Amino acid sequence: MNKSKDSEVWFVTGSQHLYGKETLKQVDIDSETIANALNASAKIPVKIVFKPVVTTPTEIYDICLAATTDKNCIGLITWMHTFSPAKMWIGGLSVLNKPFLHLHTQFNRDIPWNEIDMDFMNLNQSAHGDREFGFICTRLRLNRKVVVGHWQDENVVDKIAVWTRAAMGYNESKGLKICRFGDNMREVAVTEGDKVEAQIKLGWQVSYHGVGELVESVNAVNETEVDELMKEYKARYTIASTELENIRYQAKIEIGLKRFLDKYNYKAFTTNFEDLTGLKQLPGLASQRLMEQGYGFGAEGDWKQSALVRIMKVMSQGLKGGCSFMEDYTYHLDPKQPAILSAHMLEICPSIAESKPSIEVHPLGIGGKDAPARFVFNVPEGKGINATLVDMGGRMRMIVNPVTVVKPEALPKLPVARALWVPEPNLEIGAHAWILAGGAHHTSFSMALNTEYMEDFAEMMGIEFVIIDNDTNIRAFKKELKWNDASFMLGKPLQ
Repeated sequence: MNKSKDSEVWFVTGSQHLYGKETLKQVDIDSETIANALNASAKIPVKIVFKPVVTTPTEIYDICLAATTDKNCIGLITWMHTFSPAKMWIGGLSVLNKPFLHLHTQFNRDIPWNEIDMDFMNLNQSAHGDREFGFICTRLRLNRKVVVGHWQDENVVDKIAVWTRAAMGYNESKGLKICRFGDNMREVAVTEGDKVEAQIKLGWQVSYHGVGELVESVNAVNETEVDELMKEYKARYTIASTELENIRYQAKIEIGLKRFLDKYNYKAFTTNFEDLTGLKQLPGLASQRLMEQGYGFGAEGDWKQSALVRIMKVMSQGLKGGCSFMEDYTYHLDPKQPAILSAHMLEICPSIAESKPSIEVHPLGIGGKDAPARFVFNVPEGKGINATLVDMGGRMRMIVNPVTVVKPEALPKLPVARALWVPEPNLEIGAHAWILAGGAHHTSFSMALNTEYMEDFAEMMGIEFVIIDNDTNIRAFKKELKWNDASFMLGKPLQ
């Protein structure tokens, strides 16, 4: 894939002046070699930019401050080729507000048994240089990812690639604008949350707009614009309905909604079927299409999942698979293979479709409006993750559950996009743990990302991370949640 034009990760190597000019020159050469090799990797979606070796507290402070203020820099990779006394890093790390990855490697893979001497040893000191750096990071209680191994190992490159995508999510998060059309669904608890705290801690700007503003934008769309979009629908999808006027109205919503979002630079949005006065249909196909184009979406005012969908789409761009808003809907409790049928009334992204989606028009018993057009499709078999964000009162908790999508039986009377999956370790423990953790019924589902991406992102953002997987034991899981609560309470300032 092509490298992101605007996203850079700086490769910063630490050393000191103890070893002389020739050694420092070699450190520079080796560091640039590693940086260039990582940059050449097709797996890494951003530019890896070599920076000259830093050897003094002032140089370290300056490079960290420069990274903090540079709009294109989304993070650092740090490496100690030699021993770099870590007190030199305190000032720089204290002003750094970008995520960083600590690469614990060395330039040579093998020890040159017959030639090794003290000059070689003084140059290749990562084994203890990185431990000194690790201490100060831990002492400063800084979140970072540590990757251990030779820089040419594919496993090492893979872990760095995952982290760079999480850094892309972090960068997106810090300037993310989310539009709420109407408020949350009345009396629903889990979709609520502290929007001020979300902006302080996560960078999200969550703003309200009256539905009337959206209606004005939709009504301003002319028929020629609708005609052009209908041509795209016919070329890309199967139109399995004769009610073309209903489809045309969704096209009109899509154009008007996109124009409104782009006008204010919103990258995610929410709707609420209880508060869409003036629209003839609920935004079904329109919301699905905008998700396909990369916008985040949350139903019933769920701005947290809307943000998460957008961020996961940014993290997964260029990867095989897709990402969508989702909802755990109903269970299949057959003892042979208990599973969850996940869907929503309308709004599932076609990026996760098994085959060409069909556009269909069917009545909807909720919302009290005309029959909306929507995509109908199955999700392909394979591995995925189901993730959610919940507000625990003072902090966000991210819950992630790996799942295996399986093939459903025919669903002739269910005209929605849907996925049937088995959660890890199984439905009984998976659902039990999800409920204990306070997990929402709304989620962000991806077949492009795995748990590692989400854990890296959560750590960057300072979000509590809870994983439900094949290692989950309910008794231990209960203790983990209590420890997390205790850790949070201890970290709060005294009242």
